[in-house]
Amino acid sequence: MNFIRTAIPEVVICEPKVLGDHRGYFMESFRLDQLNEFLGHTVNFCQENESSSSFGVLRGLHYQLPPFAQTKLVRVLEGKVLDVAVDMRKGSATFGKSVAVELSSLNKKQLFIPRGFAHGFVVLSEEARFLYKCDNYYAPEFDTGLAFDAPELNIDWILKKEELLLSEKDKKQPSFDQAKYFDNSQELY
Repeated sequence: MNFIRTAIPEVVICEPKVLGDHRGYFMESFRLDQLNEFLGHTVNFCQENESSSSFGVLRGLHYQLPPFAQTKLVRVLEGKVLDVAVDMRKGSATFGKSVAVELSSLNKKQLFIPRGFAHGFVVLSEEARFLYKCDNYYAPEFDTGLAFDAPELNIDWILKKEELLLSEKDKKQPSFDQAKYFDNSQELY
């Protein structure tokens, strides 16, 4: 597994080594020991989720607050998405900054998103199946979000706004200045 730090160093692209021939391919899609060694701390995933979405579906920006904040490791099993992580850690040098990475079934890249970040993706292919591991359980009472089009974030979702399909929940997410933040006193590992 090859690990690449992004412009926000805590958000990491994970590239598996893919061995292919005329029969197809083989890869180790996940190695906890290698990830923990690279990060320098332990992550223990306990829940795995899968979604299926059509072209233009935008899911996000979502996150959970402590004590149910979640680290995520996300990848695309089928199709292509633009995956986005936004730093919601007030006091961080990258607070309010985002990272966007194209994930697809062809490039097989994964994105590691630590606690303290909002997460979302938009589907760029006809269909996409999206898989993510979480290190904490879903807790609806701690679930929150952020408007995908908050002007302060300046995220280029690639698609035109009229092409986007959002849930009612995501249409009503708060602006960046009204969102809930993580502060430096919150333990995020």
